[in-house]
Amino acid sequence: MGLDQFAYRIEKGIIEADVDFVDKTEIHYWRKRPSIQGWMQELYESKGGENPEFNCSNVKLDMEDLLELQRDIVNGSLSARFQGGFFFGSDRSTGEDEKEDDLEFVSKAIIAVTDGHEIYYSSWW
Repeated sequence: MGLDQFAYRIEKGIIEADVDFVDKTEIHYWRKRPSIQGWMQELYESKGGENPEFNCSNVKLDMEDLLELQRDIVNGSLSARFQGGFFFGSDRSTGEDEKEDDLEFVSKAIIAVTDGHEIYYSSWW
């Protein structure tokens, strides 16, 4: 058991809300990355998400969100979003491997958005 995190793409126009929707084609997977979880939970709440546990909830990422995430990864502020939890593991967001992995996700997501898809994040713990 633990925090499993996913990013998905779908055809543009299918999502009608910014939070709590379904449909998916996986484009990225993280395992026990609490800083990504915290960042995404803040985004979820800022867009009106109401699940206080942010478990099995979806949040759409638009180009502006992806560029903000990219800035936070590059400038090292992602670890400030650390989201603790019994199943979440330790914060590894400062490692180069994790940084590369996160930037790889952002790159894939930007390409998908540019190609007319929408991106969303979901997690299960």
